[in-house]
Amino acid sequence: MKKKNVAILSAALVAVAGLGLAAATFKRSDDHVLRVANQKGQVKAMMLASGALKGAPYTVEWSEFPAAQPLLEAVGGGAADLGLAADAPFIFAYQSGSPVKAIAVQAPVNQAPEALAVLVKSGSPIRGAQDLVGKSVATTRGSIGHHLLLQALEQAHIPADRVRVTFLPPGDARAAFDSGAIDAWATWTPYTNVAIKEGARVVVDAKDYGLPLYIDIAHADSIDPKRALLEDFLQREAKAVAWARAHPDQFAQVLAKETGLPLDIARASFDRNNRVSRPIDAKIIAHERAITDRFRHAGLTDGKRDIAQAFDTSFGQVR
Repeated sequence: MKKKNVAILSAALVAVAGLGLAAATFKRSDDHVLRVANQKGQVKAMMLASGALKGAPYTVEWSEFPAAQPLLEAVGGGAADLGLAADAPFIFAYQSGSPVKAIAVQAPVNQAPEALAVLVKSGSPIRGAQDLVGKSVATTRGSIGHHLLLQALEQAHIPADRVRVTFLPPGDARAAFDSGAIDAWATWTPYTNVAIKEGARVVVDAKDYGLPLYIDIAHADSIDPKRALLEDFLQREAKAVAWARAHPDQFAQVLAKETGLPLDIARASFDRNNRVSRPIDAKIIAHERAITDRFRHAGLTDGKRDIAQAFDTSFGQVR
């Protein structure tokens, strides 16, 4: 696996054409353009490869990003109306003051092993979270990898400042891991799948802590004027996710073509994306509040914004 193939990749979903969705009624105030921020191999691949947007009475303008952090910067900065990201980076952005709102939530169907993990080289003496004290760990600031590391340290009763965390985007983290410049790497699929295939070893596995939720995140000022567009897009996305869940092998073939991943890695990456829509309820909000608390205890955010206000429940559960 060439490093350039893992520098900006993330797991993706693929959908089926001909969803048969009823066209929404759009107001004249809508500009008939929905700007969607996309991580490589995720929503755009799913929607376009399947033809899921066929018949949509609006245009989707896509923008591409290598990870959740720059995607959220685009949505929060008003350069995009909508984007999909995991809950930890969403909470990090929200608590940093970003004008973003969660409008839909997807939860994993199962706890896929090694989809999200802290990795070390095969010959490393590190065997668990307790061995990370004094060691250097690379991850992306506010990412799901960062949150997993905080969860592991919390459970082991280790203060976050006892570990030297180096914040790097995935491509740079991979290079640092390969060169031995860092002791461990907290990352997610497909980076985990590729690194394990090449000999890396897991010392912290998300199956012991729970996989992240995935959230459709809108700029707060886009919700009212583009409500009809957002509602329609979410319904198309949900149908696409359901198709991917029912056709994982066909999904993997499209994902491999879109991202350049080997077919076996693309197929393994599906496990983490095997997810279903969930209503935004008290349990979801409590889950996100716990993430806020971890970031606050680690001194990364002040955690002062009300988590309940981060969610717009007016869209209902997407099916």
